Amino acid sequence: MDVSQSQLLLKRPVNIKAIVTPRWKEEAQQQLQAQINQLDSQLQQLEMQGQRAIAEIQRQSLQPPGPQVTQQIENIQLQVNQNKSELLDQKNQILQQLQQVQLLELDQEVNQGQIEGYFTIQEGENLIVKMQVEVLLRDGVVQEIRGDI
Repeated sequence: MDVSQSQLLLKRPVNIKAIVTPRWKEEAQQQLQAQINQLDSQLQQLEMQGQRAIAEIQRQSLQPPGPQVTQQIENIQLQVNQNKSELLDQKNQILQQLQQVQLLELDQEVNQGQIEGYFTIQEGENLIVKMQVEVLLRDGVVQEIRGDI
């Protein structure tokens, strides 16, 4: 085999960008709102589970409760509060993302993430240039492929 014709198949990250359209904004806002609703539901569940666990301990313990029972209740409340705090942090991050989406201007390009793609390279080609590829979408349809494919 001629060495000058040998090729190598490699994997590269491909950046995906989207053009902000009214449809894109609406879908992004719906997805973020769905995540917020899910977190709200998890917060309610967490609160109910904590209350049930505490009520069960109180029901099974002597009156007045001893120090072990009090400690158990405090531990449950502490864990509920920690989990609640984590969920509220997530909710705040999503609310910030929702606000950012609302502020985006139409026809602006935004990063959507990355996928992996394969490409061939051979002697004499610039690897750096070959690694820099992105796909631009408008409402899910490929508008442009940028870079050396």
